[in-house]
Amino acid sequence: MSIASWPVTERPREKLLARGPDSLSDAELLAIFLRCGVQGTSAVDLARRLLTQFGSLRGLLTADQGEFCAGHGLGLAKYVELQAVLELGRRHLAEALDRADPLTSPDATRRFLQARLRDLPHEVFAALFLDNRHRVIRYEELFRGTIDGASVHPREVVKAALKLNAAAVIFAHNHPSGVAEPSHADERLTRRLRDALGLVDIRVLDHVVVGDGQMVSFAERGLL
Repeated sequence: MSIASWPVTERPREKLLARGPDSLSDAELLAIFLRCGVQGTSAVDLARRLLTQFGSLRGLLTADQGEFCAGHGLGLAKYVELQAVLELGRRHLAEALDRADPLTSPDATRRFLQARLRDLPHEVFAALFLDNRHRVIRYEELFRGTIDGASVHPREVVKAALKLNAAAVIFAHNHPSGVAEPSHADERLTRRLRDALGLVDIRVLDHVVVGDGQMVSFAERGLL
């Protein structure tokens, strides 16, 4: 049965307009993105099949190009559309950290860092550079590594901070394993960065470790 023959209140688009997007299931939201099904299969049924195939909505959204395009009813055009939608979401979160406003919301900061780092297959060490009013100057991914770790050089971090005339910085890196618990190496690195930046009067406000659905703040742990 096609979606057009469903009761109006149960059609995903109409349901979203009447009740809001949070009232829809993952399959219903995905069906709106797909727009149509395939022969003999409605968009919602196709969405359910894809969620099963990829294991979850997140599994679908983070699939690489080859894996995604091999999905039934998908292809390169859908992959491009999805990547554009995901990037719009990340940029929407980034607007909460606009330079015009002081960085006063830890939750907004963490949502942004999680969106940027959580699903990466390799470790990335990044920084939010702030001015003396804690307004964001720039978010920058400074170092990339393998799944085992990233090689972070304090001298390069100091150079980047001075170049941007930063007064403070928030560090963040992801653990591709999904476990956000900081390692002893993370703690040693944070102390080295704090001491190096302190020599040029730049404060380290926090270091956030991003895992799978969880985050750990060095500031909250008293590790700075």
